[in-house]
Amino acid sequence: MACWILNEKLSVLLLLVWLGLNLYLFIDTFCWYEDEDAYIYTRIMLGSTLAWARASATCLNFNCMLILLPVSRNLISFLRGASAVSTISQIDTYEHVCNLVPLFPHVAIHIVAHLINIERYHNSQSKEAGGLRNKLSGLGKRPNESYLNPIRTYETNITGEALTTIAGVTGVMITVAFVLIVTSSTELIRRSCYEVFWYTHHLFVVFFIGLIIHGTGQLVRGQTPHSLLLHNITYCKEHYLEWEKTTQCPLPQFSGNKPVAWKWVVSPVVLYICERIVRFWRFQQEVVITKVVTHSSGVLELHMKKHGFKMEAGQYIFLQCSSISPLEWHPFTLTSAPEEDFFSVHIRVAGDWTAALFKAFGAEEKAFKELWMLPRLVVDGPYGSATTDVFRYGVSVCIAAGIGVTPFASILKSIWYKCCNPHTVLVLQKVYFYWICRDPSTFEWFADLLFLLETKMIEKGKNDFLSYHIFLTGWDESQATHIALHYDEKMDVITGLRQKTFYGRPNWDNEFKQLAENHPSNSIGVFFCGPKNLSKTLQKMCSLYSTVDPRGVHFHYNEESF
Repeated sequence: MACWILNEKLSVLLLLVWLGLNLYLFIDTFCWYEDEDAYIYTRIMLGSTLAWARASATCLNFNCMLILLPVSRNLISFLRGASAVSTISQIDTYEHVCNLVPLFPHVAIHIVAHLINIERYHNSQSKEAGGLRNKLSGLGKRPNESYLNPIRTYETNITGEALTTIAGVTGVMITVAFVLIVTSSTELIRRSCYEVFWYTHHLFVVFFIGLIIHGTGQLVRGQTPHSLLLHNITYCKEHYLEWEKTTQCPLPQFSGNKPVAWKWVVSPVVLYICERIVRFWRFQQEVVITKVVTHSSGVLELHMKKHGFKMEAGQYIFLQCSSISPLEWHPFTLTSAPEEDFFSVHIRVAGDWTAALFKAFGAEEKAFKELWMLPRLVVDGPYGSATTDVFRYGVSVCIAAGIGVTPFASILKSIWYKCCNPHTVLVLQKVYFYWICRDPSTFEWFADLLFLLETKMIEKGKNDFLSYHIFLTGWDESQATHIALHYDEKMDVITGLRQKTFYGRPNWDNEFKQLAENHPSNSIGVFFCGPKNLSKTLQKMCSLYSTVDPRGVHFHYNEESF
């Protein structure tokens, strides 16, 4: 699945703000439970683990509030549409994943702290606990008393008690759902068993229901405000034998903390419900398949139409085929241009679902099925991505590695249409396109697109607008012999393009140095789609060759990784 990353400076700023808020909430809550008079007696029994449990719970609520926002795709796409926040709104899946990171330590702290709390509640019922702790644990046995210790006797089985209370049951439910969601979200599972990832992710419903109910168990209890007014806690905690005997020491009254998790998550949950309603409305709109093409490289090309469908270059959609699975949705980058009267995707077999789709569309057969015989597809989207900002820069550098070339099909097509339209005013004046691939035959459909663009650019006299560089990394001795025997000065032997293919990997130092020299006072947008290792290299290059002088060259990095 696509994961869009912000430009480096803004990403760091947002990360610092987010970490700062987590730190503030943790410290503020911790100090409040350590100092608040209402919890003096609770702290006598539990010690500092009370504050550890509550501080981690506050941070969990905060991050659970944020976790649904990045997956509200329509909201993110709407924000992308506003130029003032186009960069900030490139949040998407990256931020969704980032919000999971602090959940790990906070979940661990919360669970461990409450396990210790349960044990300390239990020990407070023993004779060795001491007078005050025994006195506090004994409260609640008479009608006019309220209890502080939820473990009512020393003989109570604390394991059974923990697993039969509301807090215990929902705690286990939340933890199991969280562990399954996280473990099935690993790259290995997503790539090899996408269906497992997809289905287990829907346990988020169980997670949020459990989160909202969890606090109603009121495991943590404190002294009531009215009791604090009547009960002189400073004096009475040292003279607990005088309770009920003197006017300043009536029996303290306790009550459980009111649940607050719902206050944190109600807004994003309502927002997400609205998001699902919008998606459901979209699902009902008919999708008409107008063309099906099977490429010899094992790629299925689908052309579709849908009423009211509007896209931008570089966006993606989610596809569902109910005849294969009524629940599964898979993301695909759009390969058509916004100027075309249809939208298209190119699908390569990469799992059970895509293999089933190939079979359903008759791609494995010699003759295609009639269009009316094809299975029904449902489309959700389109949704925005970082590459939609290509047209905001005077100079854009598009870099693709392997299957990462797909998003740039739409970009390059749209560039062509805009160049041919005399009424379009383009900020973009120069495009550099780099394509690193092991075997170009796997993406022959894209090479055909480049050939078409190259021909049309020459016809329009725009030879210098688009510069592209293809690097072939997977070639052997037989290919080298073939290249040597069929060398042609006017045409590349491998791709059939005028621009010659380079063999090996690009020297990014040389490439970025040349870009900086060619455009010494420009803001250059760098757009990459491919593996993470190469992404790190490109990020370093953007930082290295950007000048401190605001009038000099600046590289702005944007990435899509799979």
